[in-house]
Amino acid sequence: MARKPAAPNSEQERATSRKIGVLAALWPFMRPYRVLMFAATCALVMTAGLSLTLPLAVRRVVDNFRVSDSELLNLYFSAALVIAALLAVGTGLRYALVTRLGERVVADIRKAVFDRVIGMSPAFYERIMTGEVLSRITTDTTLIQSVLGSSVSIALRNLLIFLGGMVLMLLTSAKLTLMVLLIVPAVIVPILFLGRRLRGISKENQDWIAASSGNAGEALGAVQTVQAFSHEDRSRADFARMTETAFDVSRRRIRTRAQLTVIVIFLVFSGIVGVLWMGANDVRAGVMSEGTLIQFVIYAVLVAGSVAALSEIWSELQRAAGATERLVELLNAEDTVRDPVSSRQLPQPVRGGIEFEDVSFRYPSRPDVPALDGVSLTVAPGETVAFVGPSGAGKTTIIQMLQRFYDPNSGAVKLDGVPLTDLRRDEFRRHIALVPQDPVIFAASARDNIRFGRPDATDAEVEAAAQAAAAHEFIQKLPEGYDSFLGERGVMLSGGQKQRIAIARAILRDAPVLLLDEATSALDAESERLVQAAVDELSQGRTTLIVAHRLATVKKADRIVVMDQGRIVATGTHDELVAEGGLYARLARLQFTEGMAAQ
Repeated sequence: MARKPAAPNSEQERATSRKIGVLAALWPFMRPYRVLMFAATCALVMTAGLSLTLPLAVRRVVDNFRVSDSELLNLYFSAALVIAALLAVGTGLRYALVTRLGERVVADIRKAVFDRVIGMSPAFYERIMTGEVLSRITTDTTLIQSVLGSSVSIALRNLLIFLGGMVLMLLTSAKLTLMVLLIVPAVIVPILFLGRRLRGISKENQDWIAASSGNAGEALGAVQTVQAFSHEDRSRADFARMTETAFDVSRRRIRTRAQLTVIVIFLVFSGIVGVLWMGANDVRAGVMSEGTLIQFVIYAVLVAGSVAALSEIWSELQRAAGATERLVELLNAEDTVRDPVSSRQLPQPVRGGIEFEDVSFRYPSRPDVPALDGVSLTVAPGETVAFVGPSGAGKTTIIQMLQRFYDPNSGAVKLDGVPLTDLRRDEFRRHIALVPQDPVIFAASARDNIRFGRPDATDAEVEAAAQAAAAHEFIQKLPEGYDSFLGERGVMLSGGQKQRIAIARAILRDAPVLLLDEATSALDAESERLVQAAVDELSQGRTTLIVAHRLATVKKADRIVVMDQGRIVATGTHDELVAEGGLYARLARLQFTEGMAAQ
């Protein structure tokens, strides 16, 4: 189950991941909130401006500290206090606006990514684990929220302070400013060098976090199987190994970032000490006043602090760039199954006629093995057709092609004479009800699980569907009846009970096409008899396709299609196929003879 993520320097890592410019992909999500951004920018500019104004007031206070006019001195102190108050209010306003913007944009990104991946065909999930997708929706968006809700505004504020502070430093003392400028290259070089290394480490760290999340999701999703095969220790070891690897990468990231911080802060403040020494000599020589030196030192501290903050935020922006790249990858992922630009409409009312015209198909993950090989079949509206054959014969693939989870490599699948590729998927799927081999039970009540088939159904209709599926009796015995919570993946139910819930869901959907993929495989003899009666009643007037290994469930079908290695090898009724001999007769002889012997 363990899965190693792609190496950060592999071909899978696109060049854009090495550039902060990838963050521009966030602009479409920010554009609708331009008013909020403008207000936040105004607050940001105000706080930056006030920060740069405060040293001027300090200079006035220091230079006039010994004057006899106490009213003037009080005025300077009052002005400094007003500036401090405005700075506090502006900072609070900036925080509120920017944080709200970050939360809003990230919420939109999460919805957009989920909207995208929920509609992707199964082929997409052959290439990526669902746990990795969830990691991108949660962990990566949290990184982006941190950047949009804090780091970007802090970076812009410090950039303004840096630029404004440098100008005011130059106006205050050109000589001391030139001294400061000599320090800048020494600070920028380690930022660029270590920053590049930090970006690669951050990307690797996110990959390992996503991989460990995917590994945990897979193990927890199959926890009963893991426990049944005493695989807990192996699963723990796999998850621990991946988590520890992620931690080791995090330590490298932290170490690199700490080195960057140490170097930058040391260089910056060493320069400040040198500048302060030169300024003190100028004060002693009468070249500048004490207030002017203090003003310059405050500007130098503000500029140094802004540089240190920018170096700190730079690594955050790099991490966010990696996270953005991963999210954009999902948003821009190409699906092999797409709705047509100009879709057609099904003839009304939908009758349920099905056609397979020389359909050939190979699964993307198994391109060398044909799942369907030149299948041609016509199913009349209202006809019940059963598909039988050994495992891997292509029976379930027929069901998947009819729902257009995949498109054929050649040939066409039609519903009422219209190719499925000419229809919107949500349009034609509304007319299909499915009972899968592995029934899906959601973490909701029994009522909501059945109502999933038709959300607008009344409680009476839900209960009628449950009765038709032989599920009413056991649902009533649950602690809260139809309102009982069934647990994640229906953990409270047996396999047969899950299957009956799924059948009730399909019955409630009341669609003209009914697909039963091993629908009674998990039922005991009594439940199977009850459900089979319900299915027989339900299939009246509907096109019904049944996939089954147990031939006893398909004997009443209008027609039986025998498949082997992706081809149709025989068709006919049960009696015709038995009399004909061949694969079906051999399967029937094995099942019915062994069944009688077992009795």
